[in-house]
Amino acid sequence: MADYVITPPRTVAIPVAGQDGLFPVRRVYCIGRNYAAHAVEMGHDPNREPPFFFQKNPDNLTASDRFVYPPNSGDVHYEAEMAVALKSGGRDIAVADALDHVFGYGLALDMTRRDLQAQAKKMGRPWEIAKAFEGSAPVGLIHPADRIGHPDRGALRLWINDELRQDGDLDQMIWKVPEMIAYLSRYFELAAGDVILSGTPAGVGAVDRGDRIRIAIDGLGDMDVTVI
Repeated sequence: MADYVITPPRTVAIPVAGQDGLFPVRRVYCIGRNYAAHAVEMGHDPNREPPFFFQKNPDNLTASDRFVYPPNSGDVHYEAEMAVALKSGGRDIAVADALDHVFGYGLALDMTRRDLQAQAKKMGRPWEIAKAFEGSAPVGLIHPADRIGHPDRGALRLWINDELRQDGDLDQMIWKVPEMIAYLSRYFELAAGDVILSGTPAGVGAVDRGDRIRIAIDGLGDMDVTVI
């Protein structure tokens, strides 16, 4: 075995519902503006745009019930999403075959430094400073598809301190899960351990320290995260 000159980074892994084993994370892809109403609230026309993606880092995913408010931002937003966890991959995957590569689904939050994202957009720069900071993607349990199937409809909701803020449905996604997988595989070689965050409905907004975030998706349960 090869010796390493430093201690290798830990493998990021997500708990799996009903199993002792963990799901190891390889890459994290996030689709932007995948719900029409959210695209409109962000000032875009969803009918004219092909899908686009950005990335978070694997270790941005966290199963913690606490979200640490990040430094150098005064406008951090929540975005409730469904996570798609892949068990296999490849290139140029056909839409008809895409779901064969899915291990399971879970809850996720795409926390965003909105003020830094707005600056990046204005200057034509990448979004990572706004999206890929530590702890920026709280996640719930991964529910295996061989137990729950492949959810393509069902309520996706988010509450802040028991006030409903986001109230969408998975069937409102512009680009469905098979289409996202197929599209990504044209530009990347997908593989086991990849996670796709599938977009957020309308109603995004800011959080403050002390807020309690609750997210729920039909069939995937719910999770609570406190902002500290």
